[in-house]
Amino acid sequence: MNLTDQQKKQLETKGISEEKLLQQLDRFKSGFPLIKLDRPAVINDGILSFKDLDDKKLIALYEQEVSKLDVIKLVPASGAATRMFKFLHEFLNNFDPQEDSLNGYININKAPELFTFFIGMEKFPFYKTVIKSLKQKHKDWVSKPVQAKKILFIEEMLLDSGFNFGSMPKGLVPFHEYKKHTATAFEEHLFEASIYAKSGQVAQLHFTIAPAFKDHFTKEFEHIRQIVEKKTNTKFDISFSFQSSSTDTIAVNNENKAVVLENGDLFFRPAGHGALLNNLDQLDADLIFIKNIDNVTTSAYEQHVCSYKKLLAGYLLQVREEMFKYLQLLEQKNVDLELKITIEKFLTQHLDTVLPHDYKKYAYEYQLEYLFDQLNRPLRVCGMVKNEGEPGGGPFWVENEKGELSLQIVESVQIDSNNKKQQSIAAKATHFNPVDLICSVRDHHGKKFDLMNFCDADTGFITYKSRNGIKIKAQELPGLWNGGMARWNTIFVEVPLVTFNPVKTVNDLLKSAHQID
Repeated sequence: MNLTDQQKKQLETKGISEEKLLQQLDRFKSGFPLIKLDRPAVINDGILSFKDLDDKKLIALYEQEVSKLDVIKLVPASGAATRMFKFLHEFLNNFDPQEDSLNGYININKAPELFTFFIGMEKFPFYKTVIKSLKQKHKDWVSKPVQAKKILFIEEMLLDSGFNFGSMPKGLVPFHEYKKHTATAFEEHLFEASIYAKSGQVAQLHFTIAPAFKDHFTKEFEHIRQIVEKKTNTKFDISFSFQSSSTDTIAVNNENKAVVLENGDLFFRPAGHGALLNNLDQLDADLIFIKNIDNVTTSAYEQHVCSYKKLLAGYLLQVREEMFKYLQLLEQKNVDLELKITIEKFLTQHLDTVLPHDYKKYAYEYQLEYLFDQLNRPLRVCGMVKNEGEPGGGPFWVENEKGELSLQIVESVQIDSNNKKQQSIAAKATHFNPVDLICSVRDHHGKKFDLMNFCDADTGFITYKSRNGIKIKAQELPGLWNGGMARWNTIFVEVPLVTFNPVKTVNDLLKSAHQID
């Protein structure tokens, strides 16, 4: 590709080499290999049930050890709330108050979510605040027709002339209404972290956010800091990072030619949550909890939900202690046949490692090298919930190009939609990935792993978008908890649905986990 001087300067500014650009362009031509599913991970075949774990012992272990550990809670929070209010934006764009009635619009457009929104309006945490603002702006508010009030309410919520929730980060939208205040998802993450991610009296939280909203998050923290610290007896160490522009990927047209903007620049797009692997790699701690910004609950459920975080963390510590013990013995070359068999059993029974077909043919020293390599990796314990039709990835046994099996979290877009056998396996999935991870990223000497070494670059995927009415193709990097962690040691544990309370649309705020009794 012949680059202009302007485009070369653009690449330099973004931190993208010409070689990397060409690799991305070649990917559009060659494509990414699709994941080959062997079978879904299920209870007793890739997934542990929390019911089979000694919850009191593991929670006690974590509570005993946490004060000696560096702990960080990582919250991906760069997403805007646009999708949360998508059906309301569509309503404002399509509804003609001169021609349509609300009931007629709902029936003709088959819009049950709009019906639910209107029925539950008074239960939304921002209802009173929005109504108060509308009454100040409209002195005749009381006498206005019901239909007009409902339209004005949505406009006041979403538009920049009002509260502008539709353009804000999801983390700064009011989620819960308490007696004396409303709480954002950002605030709820602080309360939650004080329960399970506090070491000593300090809870460290790291939020990945969009650069344009750093001041907004900082102001929100300063606004709530004193109250939250007093209520939780916790000091909060909050940090932020942005998705690096060096992780952006080029967009192309149907002929796989790079899209050039009107000003002569190349058109790059953010590369999905896989781009956050760089952000995770910058964090150095004994334990890193990862949880999405919208998966929070009210104070009534927090202790119960957080007990499962402690349970998972305790199990990770228990497994990691044994891992480190075996790594030290292997490093000391102090492994007899009996111990080698014990380590093999640990790998296969506790880490679900499938030994290579020809492992028994390896020379003894190479078997020990293999065992060391398998153990000497980052470790993650991932909570899994029963699949109830939520969109997103799930846990599977996956076969790589060498015929080796491993446990992976797989997105539907990575599965061959034209292969009936693969689709049949996918349909049998019993569990869903709620993004509930605890990560150990240091080795047995306390040195942080280079997480880029454990990513599978072949697990990205191509997406289809449009720009100015023209179809384009884009690329997403291997997902943070998908291909980005493909070569980690992985443990899946089933946790109850009470731990999974995402807010994908505004109507999810009407569910019991987000309502104050």
